[in-house]
Amino acid sequence: MPSPISLQTQPLVSAKWLANMVKRNLVGPRLRVLDTSWYLPMMSRDGKKEFAQFHIPGASFFDIDECSDRSSKFDHMLPTEKFFADYVGNLGIGNDSHVVVYDASDFGAFTCTRVWWMFRFFGHPQVSVLNGGFRNWVREGHPVTGKYTRPEPARFTATVKHRSWVRSFADITNNIASQEFQVVDVRPYARFRGKEPEPREGVKPGHIPGSKCMPFFGFVDDDGMMLSPEQLKKFFQKSQVDLNKPICGSCGSGVTACHLVLAAHLCGAPDASVYDGSWYEWFTKAPPEHVVSEVESKI
Repeated sequence: MPSPISLQTQPLVSAKWLANMVKRNLVGPRLRVLDTSWYLPMMSRDGKKEFAQFHIPGASFFDIDECSDRSSKFDHMLPTEKFFADYVGNLGIGNDSHVVVYDASDFGAFTCTRVWWMFRFFGHPQVSVLNGGFRNWVREGHPVTGKYTRPEPARFTATVKHRSWVRSFADITNNIASQEFQVVDVRPYARFRGKEPEPREGVKPGHIPGSKCMPFFGFVDDDGMMLSPEQLKKFFQKSQVDLNKPICGSCGSGVTACHLVLAAHLCGAPDASVYDGSWYEWFTKAPPEHVVSEVESKI
């Protein structure tokens, strides 16, 4: 059976593999498991409370609200290198740890891809997404627990090597004219088109000029499992997104946009970026003519 570190470059790991690691008591300094569950208010769920009741044995909770730039008015913006390093170090993660992330959403993956992307952005490629998430873990009959033992803190050094993996409001604004990269919005079609409301008060639906839409739940099958690379490539092709050209993912607040990054990575395009502020920032800052809606313009 392979050791955790030998799978460090695999973006996906199976529940069967992780269950075997748990059974062999290999969750520890070399293999850290993170429950990253977070939900929109409309979902009426509390990830932290649910973690206290049921989680994968040996897992710790990663709070995407806490591990963010708390000085920003926009949700989930990237923290500094030092903040991220301190946060994950306190979860017992070192630079030699293989990290497996998951969430307990009904989609099979909702927030975990954001944390997967954050680790990679901060120079830690030894990170994998649990394919199918907690939903599939339970369906396959693997053990759960409410017991939590805080790991011993570890030393983690964060180093950003690919700053182009994150895009700013200015980058997106300039790109409207330059078209240097493709902006792909992963919110549902109805929100993208302006026909269904946004979950944040004061933010209307719509999209960035010239952007395309690939709803994030389209990257997984009905069981919440990630589509195969062949199926993903067909989805990109159908959506008229060219995997051979630069891609930037956007969503509501930069979380589910990371599904696009993972999907592109699985298709052999590892350098897709994320518009960190996403639609929440865009609607707040952009002029009315840059808020495209089939229903009405920005008021």
